[in-house]
Amino acid sequence: MPRTFVGMPPFPVAAREALADPQLRRNLAHATSTIREKRARVVAEVEDWEDLRVQAAAVKDDTLAHLDTHLLALEAALTARGATVHWARDASEACRVVGDVAAGHGIDEVVKVKSMATAEIGLNEALAERGIAAVETDLAELIVQLGEDLPSHILVPAIHRNRAEIRDIFRRRMSAAGRAAPDDLTDQPAELANAARLHLREKFLSARMAVSGANFAVAETGTLVVVESEGNGRMCLTLPEVLVSVVGIEKVVPTFADLDLFLRLLPRSSTGERMNPYTSTWTGVTPGDGPQEVHVVLLDGGRTRALADSYARQALRCIRCSACLNVCPVYERVGGHAYASVYPGPIGAILNPLLHGVGSDPTTDSLPYASTLCGACGDVCPVAIDIPGILVHERTKVVDAHRADARPKAEALAMRAAAWGLADARRTGLAERAAALAGRLPLGRGMPGGRRGLTWLPFPGSRWTGARDLPTPPAESFRAWWARTGRDEGPGVAGGREDRR
Repeated sequence: MPRTFVGMPPFPVAAREALADPQLRRNLAHATSTIREKRARVVAEVEDWEDLRVQAAAVKDDTLAHLDTHLLALEAALTARGATVHWARDASEACRVVGDVAAGHGIDEVVKVKSMATAEIGLNEALAERGIAAVETDLAELIVQLGEDLPSHILVPAIHRNRAEIRDIFRRRMSAAGRAAPDDLTDQPAELANAARLHLREKFLSARMAVSGANFAVAETGTLVVVESEGNGRMCLTLPEVLVSVVGIEKVVPTFADLDLFLRLLPRSSTGERMNPYTSTWTGVTPGDGPQEVHVVLLDGGRTRALADSYARQALRCIRCSACLNVCPVYERVGGHAYASVYPGPIGAILNPLLHGVGSDPTTDSLPYASTLCGACGDVCPVAIDIPGILVHERTKVVDAHRADARPKAEALAMRAAAWGLADARRTGLAERAAALAGRLPLGRGMPGGRRGLTWLPFPGSRWTGARDLPTPPAESFRAWWARTGRDEGPGVAGGREDRR
C-alpha cells in the first residue's frame, strides 16, 4: 500500500483545487466550527485542564522512553489471557496476518470498528485482493466506503459531505452491499442513521470475524480500549467468534490509572463530550463471553523511525482526537483530501513525514509546509504536542534531504543567490539601492492605502508574491542612513542628534 492516496498530487496543487470548491468549504466551515465550539465549552468546565495536558504529556514521554519494556509487558499479559500476539514491522506484514486469520477460518466478510491503524495500512484493499470483504460499521466510514470516497478527517471521515449527498449515496449504493435504503429516504439525520442501522444489523448478526484498532492498550493487564459514540464498536467486539485488533505500538499505556487520565482528555478534545457514550474494554479471551479467538497485531509501520528523532518523537503522544484539525485555518479551507493521507491536518503534516521519511516522495515532502504556523494546533492538543515546532523541524529535514539533488529546488536557488549577495558588502549595498529605487517607482498606484512601488516580483519570484504581500522597501537603507548621519560622532550623539536621555 502506498504511503499516500494513489494519484493525489502534492499539497499545494491539491489545496488549490479544493479551494475552488465552494460547497466543500461550506461543509467544512460548518462542521469544524460546530465541533470547535462544543469542545471549547466542555474544556472550560475543567479547572485543571492545563495540568492534565502536562500530566498526559509526561506519561506518554516516559512510556515512549521505555517502550520496549512496556510492549513486552503487554505481550505477556495478552498471552496469559488467551490472546495471540503478532508483531508487524510494516503494512504488508500486518495485512498478511489479518488475511491469514480470515482465510484460516474460511471467512469472506469481516465487520470493522473504525480504526486509523487499519486505514493507514490499507487493510480493506489488501483483504479485497484475497477475496475478503471488509464492512465499515462506523456511520461516517460507511458513508465513505459506500461512496467509494476517501476519508478526510480523523474523527469524522465524511466531514466533507452534507446530508443531501449522504442520502444520494445511500440510495445509490446500499443495495449492492446488503440491505437497500428505503425508497422514500430523506436527508433528515434520524432517517439516515436508521437506514444505516438496518443495513448494518444484518452484517453484525452474520459476521464471524471482526477487525478493530485500539485507542489504548494497558500493559499491566493486557486490556485493549476502544472509545466511540455509536455502539457499532460494541457490536463488533462482542458478537463475532474471532476478533483481530491492529494496534500501533505507541498506543500502550503502563497502567489503568494512566488510562483514567486519557479518558478525561480524549472525549472533550474529540467530540466535545464529557465522556464517550461507549467505552469498550476487552482483555484476551473470556470463555463463553465475546470472541473466543483473539489476535492482536502490534504495528510498527515507521513508529520506531519516529522514535529515533529525539525532538519530533513527541508526535507519538497523539491520541487521535483531531482537535488540531478543527482549529486549523488551512484544514478548514481545503479539507483532508489535500493532505493525501489518512492522517490529514496539522498532525498528519508531521506524522506522515515521521513515519515514512522525507526526501523520496514529493507529496510527503510537501506536508510540513501545509501550515501557516499560527500555533492554534499546539494550543489545543490535549497531550501538548508542539506541532508548530515539529513542522519547522520537518521542513529542515526536507531541505537537508534535497541538498545533494542534481536539480536544486527554486527555494535552494533563492537561498544561494541571497547568500552570494549578502557575503559581500558591495553586492549588499547595490541590492539595497536597487530595492530603494523599486520602492519609489509608481508601480503600485491604486493599491489599498495608497501604496506605491514594486508590489510583486517577476518569475520565479512571483511564486512567492502571488500569495503574499511584498513589503515596500525603505527609501533609505540603514547603511546609507548611518553614513549620512555621522557614524563617527562622539558618545554624546546618537544618530546625528543629541542624546537627551
